[in-house]
Amino acid sequence: MRHYTFSMDISYQSYLGHYSGAASTVLVVTDNGLKLQLPASRFRPFLSQLGVKGRFRVTVNAQNRIEAIEQIT
Repeated sequence: MRHYTFSMDISYQSYLGHYSGAASTVLVVTDNGLKLQLPASRFRPFLSQLGVKGRFRVTVNAQNRIEAIEQIT
């Protein structure tokens, strides 16, 4: 399993666009400079009135399938 960490700061209004289907993915840049395209729906548990903000860690398996996304701060 591999782990990637990144910061995210998406406003509530911007995330609603993703949630409504206007965009189904979120592009993030990891701390190592790698670009990852992740399903926006996977960040729904982290949505607050401020949006999706904080540091996250995504864990992927050998087939590059997401195993977990967790907020770390």
